[in-house]
Amino acid sequence: MYWTHQLHSPNVCSMPAEPATASRPLLTAVDTPTSTSGTTDPRHLPGSPGLRRTQLALFGAGLATFLLLYSTQALLPNLSANLHLTPGQASWTVSAASIGLAVAVIPISALSERFGRTRIMTLAVFAAVAIALVLPFTGDLGTLTALRALQGVALAGLPATAMAFLAEEVHPSALPSAMGLYVAGNSIGGMSGRLLSGVVAGAYGWRAGLAAVALAALLCAVAFRVLIPRARNFRPGPVNPRALWHTVTGHVANPLLARLFALGLLFMTVFGAVYTVLGYRLVAAPFGLPQALASSIFVVYLVGTVASAASARIGARLGRRGALYAAITTTSAGLLLTLPESLPLTLLGLVLITAGFFTGHCVASAAVGRTATHGRAQASALYLAAYYVGNSLGGAVGADAYHGSGWTGTVSVALTAMLLAAGVTAWGTVSAHRALATAR
Repeated sequence: MYWTHQLHSPNVCSMPAEPATASRPLLTAVDTPTSTSGTTDPRHLPGSPGLRRTQLALFGAGLATFLLLYSTQALLPNLSANLHLTPGQASWTVSAASIGLAVAVIPISALSERFGRTRIMTLAVFAAVAIALVLPFTGDLGTLTALRALQGVALAGLPATAMAFLAEEVHPSALPSAMGLYVAGNSIGGMSGRLLSGVVAGAYGWRAGLAAVALAALLCAVAFRVLIPRARNFRPGPVNPRALWHTVTGHVANPLLARLFALGLLFMTVFGAVYTVLGYRLVAAPFGLPQALASSIFVVYLVGTVASAASARIGARLGRRGALYAAITTTSAGLLLTLPESLPLTLLGLVLITAGFFTGHCVASAAVGRTATHGRAQASALYLAAYYVGNSLGGAVGADAYHGSGWTGTVSVALTAMLLAAGVTAWGTVSAHRALATAR
């Protein structure tokens, strides 16, 4: 999932089609790779020690980010039982972090243009870890939610900034693999955080689950700081808020980009709703799974890695809108399969939901980088902001629907999001046909 993600190779669905530093409308100074000799490219080459250190450092940063971002998702049934919360109330411990990240990602990524990538990433990861170390000692929903929101703000300093750092410091020939390893850290962190917290909580309680995630993230943060090479190509420049605002509003006013932002929000609404509520359903009748076993269901998250890798091939074969229709259909079919009270069908449905979500997300986020003719970093930031708003919306609304109508209510919320996504995609299809007819 941030940055904000985005160099679009088959294995890096969420990276911008071109490095985040390709367009810098918010700076008054130009930041381009240079060398003291004027002839030697100072960026890290394939196989070099600097590249290996960079890859490992940012793998650790990605791992820490998503360990922390979703650390409470597998704990929601425990939180509800111990703090006497409804699913909707408990879900805010997940949604608050996503909202904090969504709100802060654009301004913090802009600050990295002034104060440096490494400095911002270091402050971000250690601030998020410091908050994580406090979380196990909280005793009420209000404090826990507020701290999680602050943690999301801190985590906003990592995704987009990491993408920019890689684009500046890594030679283009090594960039796809470097981006791929960073996103792998994101994916593994997202799965591991849910697994670790859920399994530990099943044995020792939710506070121990949060503590385990905090300590794991601390180790990743230390590894990042020790390994990250000194930036050699960054050139600071003053931020121009007016230019940034002009770029952001211009992207929002672009009809195609607006549709892509909406698709990111809608796909993530489904993902947030399903994965937030799933634990409640699995520990309740008729399944009655133990907490640790219910948490292991997050291994299905790895399906996203396969779907992400396949998304480029699907898009090449079906076209962007065809791939989106396929993703919507797959996700919707998976949602329907989870309705019967059958664990095998629920697992199969979850596989389809995860595959459809990652395919849709990859196709939409890739199109953002290709569609934006300027300010690609800001376009990607807006996509990710919408994406995380969708996560918050899906988690909160899906949990409330579950509290009121059971799993059928959650599925209804998710299917409504997919129906809207189909409408947005159909709108794009009609607009494209009209534009083609006008051109003729």
